[in-house]
Amino acid sequence: MTATSVRTYAAVDLGASSGRVMVGRVGPGSLDLAEAHRFPNRPVRVPEGLRWDILALYAGVLDGLRAAGQVDSVGIDSWAVDYGLLDADGALLGNPVHYRDARTEGVAEKVWATVPAAELYAATGLQYAPFNTLYQLTAARSSAQLAHAERLLLVPDLLTYWLTGEAGTELTNASTTQLIDPRTRDWSYDVAQRLGIDLGLFAPLRRPGDPAGLLRPEVLAETGLRGPVPVTTVGSHDTASAVAAVPAVRERFAYICTGTWSLAGLELDAPVLTEPSRLANFTNELGLDDTVRYLRNIMGLWLLQECVREWGNPDLPQLLSAAAEQPPLRSVVDAGDAAFLAPGRMPQRIADACRALGQPVPDSPAGITRCILDSLALAHRRAVAEAQSLADHPVDVVHIVGGGTRNAPLCQLTADACGLPVVAGPAEAAALGNVLVQARAGGLVGDRAAMRELVARTQPLERYEPRGNPALWRAAEARLTGR
Repeated sequence: MTATSVRTYAAVDLGASSGRVMVGRVGPGSLDLAEAHRFPNRPVRVPEGLRWDILALYAGVLDGLRAAGQVDSVGIDSWAVDYGLLDADGALLGNPVHYRDARTEGVAEKVWATVPAAELYAATGLQYAPFNTLYQLTAARSSAQLAHAERLLLVPDLLTYWLTGEAGTELTNASTTQLIDPRTRDWSYDVAQRLGIDLGLFAPLRRPGDPAGLLRPEVLAETGLRGPVPVTTVGSHDTASAVAAVPAVRERFAYICTGTWSLAGLELDAPVLTEPSRLANFTNELGLDDTVRYLRNIMGLWLLQECVREWGNPDLPQLLSAAAEQPPLRSVVDAGDAAFLAPGRMPQRIADACRALGQPVPDSPAGITRCILDSLALAHRRAVAEAQSLADHPVDVVHIVGGGTRNAPLCQLTADACGLPVVAGPAEAAALGNVLVQARAGGLVGDRAAMRELVARTQPLERYEPRGNPALWRAAEARLTGR
């Protein structure tokens, strides 16, 4: 392999608690990823509510590009649903509102009074979540910011705009707004019109692989990069990028993208818009190559992160080891319950949930941690089983990608709960998917199957076989759901 046959890509990957700029090097049969820069993502509570510190995030992106060195392209992915508003001069009107902000409380019922929940699901395929962009825009309807806004950009599109001066709306992230029709892959004009939402605020839709402009001269000067450096549209919803990097060698697989959230489901060719699917709270988001990410949002490792923070950040490996010694499935909670959405008092809220269910109340960090791990595995089990049934799409293996792959007890418990082999890895799936879409746009890798084969061949993976007594998981499920 010659040096010129290897190209270098910067993947900006922003999560709810930290951001990172990763450097991917792709060549014939090779895929290497290294971290150039990591920076915290600390939301700020101001008098008007919880906000993202978007300027600090942008500064972290610039620092990361400087640390990355010369690259052939840049791509950005982040969490979904949140946005910034720009005025007629293209200036940001305020820090983006955090999806955990309380402004959307009670808003869904107002929306459903105009577009009933069943109609909304049939049109957009999105599961109910109180923070969906549609509800945020409804909550902001009378705000001065929205009244003065000329442009709305989702978070990764906002950062791309600052880097390039060109505005667009990437489709996989747009599909989380509850304003996209997953059948047409275009805006749901009827829903927007009935709710008084101006789709003219959104920039034109882009798809993964589309060009997103060149780094502005000021950005080149700030980062020390030599131009021209293109920015490539990737699956800008981090879950879309992560699913693109699932190292599946056949189609009969489920995936769980783990981190602050667990996103558990299937990759399909068409959405599932049935009433049973809505009642089961499954979502139809768009993925690479017009695929559908049919999945359920589960609260994820947020539960453990919040407990660890309240406990003063004890050593996590020691905590997981102590949790492994606790009795299995003694107490479980619904890891998808919106009662766990807000920050603060997580150990107490988990204890309260156990008490309300008539279960033993864990009274130590190890006991609460075991409750969280068992509850997450049980939620994974339920989501994988129900997705297969609702979509009529059986699977043979579960792929876990993202930060949760480093949590070996959770991976093993998920295999036990699902009764299926679990393949864990890669941990940096979103960044890898980001890099691979850039490389594909540059003609360096082939189709989606070739991308996944390259991940499977080059990245470390761990396989977990199911063990234990399946009846214990069925009993825990019955205890939690009554069925």
